[in-house]
Amino acid sequence: MRYWNSWLSSLILASQYNPPRFVELLMLVLAIAMLSIATILPDKPYMVLGLSLVVGSSISILVREAIAPSPEQKVARLTALLALFISLYGFADLLITL
Repeated sequence: MRYWNSWLSSLILASQYNPPRFVELLMLVLAIAMLSIATILPDKPYMVLGLSLVVGSSISILVREAIAPSPEQKVARLTALLALFISLYGFADLLITL
């Protein structure tokens, strides 16, 4: 029980320390879950939701880095752009298969 209490306390502290990064992390975790479900079940809504979450978090990272650059600015921007292009490619693939 102490382990879960400690984990919950650190999660609350992280969300209070830097809320935009916490929201981006939450969006990416949900995107991974949705895309994992989409690989198991061949339903398009899971894929669309997962890709939408990736696009949203990538754009949020790019905006946050433009407003307040961090020490790992280049890596964050490169990763966000890569995720954005891959998710846009996924959307294009979904449109072609319709």
